[in-house]
Amino acid sequence: MLVTNRRVIDMRIDVFTIFPQLIGDFTAEALLGKAQGKGLIDVRAHDIRAQTSDVHGTVDDAPYGGGAGMVMMPEPVFAAVEHVEPPRPLIYLGPGGRRFDQGVARELAELDGFSLLCGRYEGVDERVRSHLIDEELSVGDYVLAGGEVAALVVIEAVARLVPGVMGNAASAEDESFADGLLEYPHYTRPAEFRGWPVPEILRSGDHARIARWRRAMALRRTIAERPDLIAARGGLTAEDEALLAAFEE
Repeated sequence: MLVTNRRVIDMRIDVFTIFPQLIGDFTAEALLGKAQGKGLIDVRAHDIRAQTSDVHGTVDDAPYGGGAGMVMMPEPVFAAVEHVEPPRPLIYLGPGGRRFDQGVARELAELDGFSLLCGRYEGVDERVRSHLIDEELSVGDYVLAGGEVAALVVIEAVARLVPGVMGNAASAEDESFADGLLEYPHYTRPAEFRGWPVPEILRSGDHARIARWRRAMALRRTIAERPDLIAARGGLTAEDEALLAAFEE
């Protein structure tokens, strides 16, 4: 835990960006906003432009050697980080990093805090990557205009795992990827909608049987939609196969 402004904070997340309002507005709403109100997390967005030395707040310049696009300069990025002295690790959000997934989210959720650096344009000067950041994370093999959306993905995925942030702690345990599987199907009222009924087993009150059915449905959905996850788990166990056979209908 961190003690800041005379409050005990379970987790502090600092974000370095040229669009701090984008980060602040998003994290002030819904689950993240409530978590901050309770002092469970503390998200701080820092404007890199605030550490520039010219009237235009310039943070980028043309790359040495030529080429398309602009590159974020090292000076304002270093200055912004050194001015704040944020919690480490400092993570750069870029395409060359380790793939962010639920396992990485769990790793970060065990920390007292961490920081995120959002790139823009063609990325950051290599000296930032070599001498300032601690790690690089990628949220997927596609191109974004900047790291802000990726930062919000990381913040939300991690914050949900901080104790107390979610009203029902079991929710995080049952969700997709929590056990290397996609989540089972969900139903709510009415019991029948346009001729499509809720499975009888979910209305049976037999909680042990419901748990087995949900596990079987999670396996079935993962086999159909993400067989790579089954392969990553080493394939189906004998228990998995027996469970699937028990609910073939």
